[in-house]
Amino acid sequence: MRILRVLAGRELRDGLRNRWVLAVTLLLAALALALAFVGSAPVGQVGATPLEVVVVSLASLSILLLPLIALLLSFDAIVGESERGTLLLLLAGPVLRWQVVLGKFLGQIAILVVATVLGYGTAAVAVAARSGTPDAEAAGAFATLIGSSVLLGAAFVALGLLVSVLVRERQTAAGAALGLWLVFAVIYDLALLGLLVADAGRHMTPGLLEALLLVNPADTFRLLNLTGFAGVQALSGMAGLAGEVSPSIPVMVSVLLAWTALPLIGATLVFARREP
Repeated sequence: MRILRVLAGRELRDGLRNRWVLAVTLLLAALALALAFVGSAPVGQVGATPLEVVVVSLASLSILLLPLIALLLSFDAIVGESERGTLLLLLAGPVLRWQVVLGKFLGQIAILVVATVLGYGTAAVAVAARSGTPDAEAAGAFATLIGSSVLLGAAFVALGLLVSVLVRERQTAAGAALGLWLVFAVIYDLALLGLLVADAGRHMTPGLLEALLLVNPADTFRLLNLTGFAGVQALSGMAGLAGEVSPSIPVMVSVLLAWTALPLIGATLVFARREP
């Protein structure tokens, strides 16, 4: 455990030194505040609270932004050290390879936790100062957003680490990371929408649609945040979908955890056999 703490702390300090933590926190805070103050117009139309408006806006933003940030944090974690020659020095010490992978993962998750809690928390504080203390349902929706944002980031950090141990050049890792982001955040949903339009309800059952949505961690995140609370459902326009596709919260959390664990295990196994 001590070695993992040291490695995770080293990764976090590198993030601080490279201004990663500050940059990500400021970016998330700025966008969250903009959405908090600009996005309150629909509140009176659907009966949602201001904080629920923020949840819907931030959930939609997070699907695009958090995977990209997570991949940028992790894509060169191993291959970058290999190119700089510091990986050999690291492995020369009393450190096991799985500890290197897990230590980097934990350090990068710490960066995401700090940035997400401070960045999104700023919006919650601003909304509370402007509109008063939110009710229990709105607070629960926002807490779910924070927790699931960390899980979504963790899944893509793990995917980035897997890319980083599979390739030999940093440029290749960057291209693969960008490709993963495009597939999960953009292309998959466009392809699924095209499939739904082409099928016209002939073969696509609710169970099959639910399975296809859960295959993608970004869509799992969307379902978890936009269908779990009545006010958020109404505001996001997901009430109709929630009536047909309604996986339980434990199932959706388990999917996000699986998307974290499987790539992380894969990265550990590949790195164990890789030449430094």
